[in-house]
Amino acid sequence: MLTLTPVPAFNDNYIWCLSRGDRAWVVDPGDATPVMEHLKREGLALEGVLITHHHPDHTGGISTLSAEHPDLVVVGPDNPRINGLTRRINEGESVELLGCHFDVLATPGHTLDHLCYFSDTEQQRPILFCGDTLFAGGCGRLFEGTATQMLNSLQKLAALPPRTQVCAAHEYTLSNLAFALAVEPDNPELQQRLAHCQQLREQNTPTLPSSLQEELNSNPFMRTREPSVVEAAQRQGAETTEDESAIFAAIRSWKDRF
Repeated sequence: MLTLTPVPAFNDNYIWCLSRGDRAWVVDPGDATPVMEHLKREGLALEGVLITHHHPDHTGGISTLSAEHPDLVVVGPDNPRINGLTRRINEGESVELLGCHFDVLATPGHTLDHLCYFSDTEQQRPILFCGDTLFAGGCGRLFEGTATQMLNSLQKLAALPPRTQVCAAHEYTLSNLAFALAVEPDNPELQQRLAHCQQLREQNTPTLPSSLQEELNSNPFMRTREPSVVEAAQRQGAETTEDESAIFAAIRSWKDRF
């Protein structure tokens, strides 16, 4: 049976650990120390690493982990800015790990090289490692890509099964949902989600993974066709309601200032 664990790192990162028995892979190890502590505590042997994009808080632990595990497989985007990869991949390829088949999805927006990894098995709920593209209640900032690119990436993720577990790389949920409530103050599912996540954080419990269905119900960046979100975007200066990219851009710009 697979075990999915968010390993806290830095102030708000999660390094996801996927394990089966005593074998493990990790996703976006920005810091090697919490990974090695988790592996030791749980009696796990690290076999591989998945990387979603080149930012240092997602790649910084590669060299240390590779030194500790000489046969380590390190898979990530075909970007020369990422050192230590043993396999460089692109959309349409796949990764086999721990008996799971993960499809590689190109999701530019936050960065141009951003990849997500999706696995749908019969034994359990599907898993999405989405890095900084999709957050619980939000999405990544547009550091390199355009609003249209990010919107297209999110729509690609929105087409996955609704019960998919959303394994994002940061604990940004409360601030994201506070913004979402400013966009859609009358959304009852959003109100309930915020109350539940506040309770989780008061107990120092991760709010992740969320489900894709939760994001479709309460994440404004996944709801740019909803009349309430369109109206909010108009109030923020969206020039047209016909261009979904313009709606997304207005909401993203508002979030940047929020």
